[in-house]
Amino acid sequence: MIAAILVSCVLVALTVTMHSIGFSLVLQWLMKSRSRLPTQIWSIARLLIRLMGMLIIIHAAEITVWGLSYLLLECLPDAESAIYFSGVSYTTIGYGDLVLPEPWRLLGPLEGLTGILMCGLSSGLFFAVVTRIYASRFKPGDKSKT
Repeated sequence: MIAAILVSCVLVALTVTMHSIGFSLVLQWLMKSRSRLPTQIWSIARLLIRLMGMLIIIHAAEITVWGLSYLLLECLPDAESAIYFSGVSYTTIGYGDLVLPEPWRLLGPLEGLTGILMCGLSSGLFFAVVTRIYASRFKPGDKSKT
């Protein structure tokens, strides 16, 4: 159990670090590429699709790190199973068709907790961008469009 706790601490720290770096790169891209916020439907859609794609890549990288760790620890038989289990745990779907061996079972729920927190951060960024686009359409003090 001590080994599982230590491994999970390392994986959580690595996940948070990866997410922070990825998040920072996405924020830099948003600040650089958006001196003026888009107003047309297709430019808004393009921005949101790109943002979603970048966030999915960050999450996929984190899922892969957890999956490869399961494989390295010989918790699951192959890379496909390990990454599948990781994705199901990270997103808190938890089908239960694959389970970790008893000494490592603690890793699954901790990955789920970490994943849901990272997804919450990403959702917050997505919400902030949409709010900023919407708010940019109105001048300060203009209550006629609310």
